[in-house]
Amino acid sequence: MDVLRRGSPVTAVGVFFAILAGMMGALASASAKLALGTGHLREVCISTATVWQTDATAMCESLHKLLLLGCIGLVFAFNAVMWTFFVKALRFSSSSAAATVTSTASNFVSSAFLGKILLGEVCNLLWWVGISVTLFGLLLLHTRPPQADQMDSEKKEK
Repeated sequence: MDVLRRGSPVTAVGVFFAILAGMMGALASASAKLALGTGHLREVCISTATVWQTDATAMCESLHKLLLLGCIGLVFAFNAVMWTFFVKALRFSSSSAAATVTSTASNFVSSAFLGKILLGEVCNLLWWVGISVTLFGLLLLHTRPPQADQMDSEKKEK
């Protein structure tokens, strides 16, 4: 069990895979929002085609369907990669709670950045308070000593 102690390479690898899993989950969500959203892909196509001085409406109508299918395919691809990374995170983490919370926090932060970059979304104050509490909990989870070490130290004191 010494291999699973806090700060060991196995735990660091688990954290790395959990962060990647969260990022892949955020990319899957962003792809779904682009595919099923309010026509963001069509607007980007029209604005781009206008710059090229072409007939935007006709070209973007067929291109929009192709982009939509591509985004739907990306949802499935990113979810498959996300689950692969998450399973690896569970394997290399000291606990399933650490892998889950790390992946969730990574997903929240990645979603905020992708929302800002791709869609121009702005997170309100309540969202920032929630993510701060989540990240603080993550910090507590990763800095607490493992339960086995606590039991060993209590036995030595007696």
